[in-house]
Amino acid sequence: MAEADENQKVVKTSGDVAPGEAATAAAAELTADVSPDVHETVQEFMAEAAQQNEAANEAVPERRNQPGPYISFDHVNKSFGDFVVLKDVSFSILPGETLCILGRSGVGKSVSLQMLMGFYKPDKGRIMVAGEDICGYTEKQMQEVRRKVTMVFQNGALFDSITVGENVAFPLRERRDLAEDQMQQVVKGLLEMVGVAGMEDLLPSDLSTGMKRSVAIARALASQPEAVLYDEPTTMVDPLMGHLLGNLIERLKTQLHLTSIVVTHDMRFARKLADRVVFLHEGGARFFGTMAEMDRSEDPVLREFLAMDELVLPA
Repeated sequence: MAEADENQKVVKTSGDVAPGEAATAAAAELTADVSPDVHETVQEFMAEAAQQNEAANEAVPERRNQPGPYISFDHVNKSFGDFVVLKDVSFSILPGETLCILGRSGVGKSVSLQMLMGFYKPDKGRIMVAGEDICGYTEKQMQEVRRKVTMVFQNGALFDSITVGENVAFPLRERRDLAEDQMQQVVKGLLEMVGVAGMEDLLPSDLSTGMKRSVAIARALASQPEAVLYDEPTTMVDPLMGHLLGNLIERLKTQLHLTSIVVTHDMRFARKLADRVVFLHEGGARFFGTMAEMDRSEDPVLREFLAMDELVLPA
């Protein structure tokens, strides 16, 4: 028997790591600075999230023998009365990637996110999430989608009447599988991870805009999502907080295998995060591709947008 067991052993190389081990290693790096008294619980929670996301990404159906997108817009149209917001818009994002949606104000960037969350329905076209067409979903079905895909709103969308800690704990209470002390440990650890340690007992009204965004990200992580949608995360925050938020979003993507969509007008932020970008203009997707492809594009509207972003006004 011992000889048979020996023959069945698999020798692992540095590139051949079991999913559980990889998730544990990623969670350990992500939670490295979390307080010792909650570290074990938070690391286990994040490792569980990483492993779930890795499995979810692998389960996305292929397209034409190629990895299928986690999220896609296929010829989507949306109008409000006579005002056309999106016209025949198509783009996609692969599992575990980050897509940045660029464009001037009022071109449908935030509306795109809200359609993904089911707050609006497209007039025409198809929106796919994890291989499922969500356009005809009922509100009950969309609630299931929102357990996979969560959104960080510009204003944070925190519950004003409860504390920061209770805001972050809200998704944990819905799970109903954690003891109270475990929930409090996860809340403390998540707040430390996003840079707002020790603020559990404050109300949202006590926080700056950047801090509210950080708390909103912590609450999003508490739901262990497969994808996170960020709506203008750097708007109305100081450069330092914007830099910290960018680093955090990048770490979450890398270590939790999160699929991310970031709506932004900040090209430096987009360059830091994006695997692919879509540029919306006058209702259409004027460009969709990698950042390198965007830099090589000769489209005059896109070039003007990029030139305006690089413009430095004299002091």
